[in-house]
Amino acid sequence: MNSPYFPLSSIADMSKTAPLSELPPGKNPALRVVPMPADANVHGDVFGGWIMAQVDIAGSIPAVERAQGRVATVAVNSFLFKHPVFVGDLVSFYADVVKTGRTSITVEVAVYAQRMRHSHEIVKVTEATLTYVATDEDRMPRVLPVV
Repeated sequence: MNSPYFPLSSIADMSKTAPLSELPPGKNPALRVVPMPADANVHGDVFGGWIMAQVDIAGSIPAVERAQGRVATVAVNSFLFKHPVFVGDLVSFYADVVKTGRTSITVEVAVYAQRMRHSHEIVKVTEATLTYVATDEDRMPRVLPVV
């Protein structure tokens, strides 16, 4: 039965992507973490909510740097789970500012899992775009500093 949200053809296409031989060259991850059993279901599949939380943390790092201070997440513009993450994977989160507004910063986050139990195969597991807003001490929006 085809779902209107995830047509079977698109789910099958997601699994066809070949493993990568290396992480993105010339880039440093904003965050790297190994999920533990408490972060997963009984089958060892890491919860999507755990991944979303880590993406938000990773995305906030370049946003805070650009804002030169406090930021708040105001939107998750897109979020795509391409492959599962498993307990024991080494998960790397790459975050880049792609757009700034008067008070807002949009960040793209790419997530890769190194399958430590399968000869260190690397798979891009998640892509997301989030928007943050710079805030002042009262947590009200503030204009981004000029860079």
